[in-house]
Amino acid sequence: MGQIKVHTVCRSAFILFFLQESLRKITHTLAVKNEEISNFICSLKQSLDNLETNSNRVQEDLESEFSCLHAVLDEMKESMLTRIKQERASRTYELQSQLSACTKALESSEELLELANQTLCSSQTDGFSQAAKDIKDSVTMAPAFRLSLKTKASDNMSHLMVDFSQERELLQALKFLPVPATPEIQVSECQVCDNTVTVSWTIPEPDSKIDHYILEYRRTNHEGPPRIREDYPWMVVEGIRQMEHTVTGLRFDTRYMTFRVRACNKAVAGDFSEPVTLETHAFNFKLDSGSAHQNLKVEDLSVEWDSCGGKVQDIRKEKNRTNSPMHSPARSALMSPKRAPTARPGRDRFTAESYTVLADTMIDAGQQYWEVRFDKESKAFAVGVALRSLGRFDQLGKSSASWCIHLNNWLQQSLTAKHNNKARTLDCSIPGSIGVYVNYEEGILSFYNAKTKQLMHTFKTKFQQPVIPAFMVWNGSFSVVTGLQVPTVVQSGQRKNSGTSSSNASLT
Repeated sequence: MGQIKVHTVCRSAFILFFLQESLRKITHTLAVKNEEISNFICSLKQSLDNLETNSNRVQEDLESEFSCLHAVLDEMKESMLTRIKQERASRTYELQSQLSACTKALESSEELLELANQTLCSSQTDGFSQAAKDIKDSVTMAPAFRLSLKTKASDNMSHLMVDFSQERELLQALKFLPVPATPEIQVSECQVCDNTVTVSWTIPEPDSKIDHYILEYRRTNHEGPPRIREDYPWMVVEGIRQMEHTVTGLRFDTRYMTFRVRACNKAVAGDFSEPVTLETHAFNFKLDSGSAHQNLKVEDLSVEWDSCGGKVQDIRKEKNRTNSPMHSPARSALMSPKRAPTARPGRDRFTAESYTVLADTMIDAGQQYWEVRFDKESKAFAVGVALRSLGRFDQLGKSSASWCIHLNNWLQQSLTAKHNNKARTLDCSIPGSIGVYVNYEEGILSFYNAKTKQLMHTFKTKFQQPVIPAFMVWNGSFSVVTGLQVPTVVQSGQRKNSGTSSSNASLT
């Protein structure tokens, strides 16, 4: 009977667990769907706002263009009317002047004609010869015989006639500008490597009027269509003449990058293509300031040696304490390191001569790469990886829990590879920055000249547990560059060396 009850209870518990899991999946599905719908609603609202704004803009542009067109027509009308008025005034003056001269000549000629008729009809013979001679002289000098009877100006104004039939046809043919077709990004042709992204696209049909393209991209941690509320803005690349563009100098500090492109002719830009989200895998981490030695001043991804770091922190603490012997600066300096408070749970701050700081992210799989730029004048500098169990007094490379390249400028300059308190001097020049490559599964840790990608040293081992980027500096400074992909040249070099035996076996 008891076994039946136990079986029943177990069965009920299993059913309850199954129902809870089913409900959790349904809840998760609903939450995801609700987020998608909310995002789409935000997108619709944004589209409505954009529609209102864009409609008002194009309406204002249309009214402005027609106003300009009317202004041009009015100006041309006034100019042509002025031309007609000037032509009419000029010809009127010429014709009126000619009319006046002819009228006066006619009056003079009529007077002479009347005088000649009177002389002929006169019965007096005395003085006839002289009168006839005078009339003859007057006729010879009469204006009527010096006039040109050809009009000086024509009354024909047909040369100022207009025919705007063609222009009317052009005006009637006015229409909205042809908008370039929407490009389509070819995901299969896009490439992401060496912290660059090459984006390729096509146009549905050839368009010789396309002048250039505009490419926009932005970082995101969300896969899928762009959201209205994103943490990063769109970055714009203009004036692209080809249907392909490579964006360089990127830092992949997000999981994805979203791209879209639009075509432009001389007057207008077309619609953006459907956004395409590409994965931008890279190793990102920050420096764990809680693990840093008190003499290291950590700011973001930069570290600077501060000889007074520990003393300053102790003094700041003393401002809020009584000046009892127990809490005096002298006594605090003599206290056992074991009693020092931890910087954060699970990781004590490095102390004594271990001027070390760790990253906040562990490597437990895959291939990762980062670079570090350091001050060559530093008295000592080291970069490598360490296990989480690295002791707070342990210096990099002096235990089995860390591997590193160590620069020593104390007394004489040297560059060595260190692990488990063993060192190998490296026969290479000291670069300005070092690239660090980790292949966790293969147990490979390689160091490169970050500029030339020349291999400096390789550790070959077998990582038994996750490792963490580790750094050390004494009397100097350095800065870390993250968000980098494994360079292609590094991957190629690793493949070539994968079949060779390690020359550094004594250090692994």
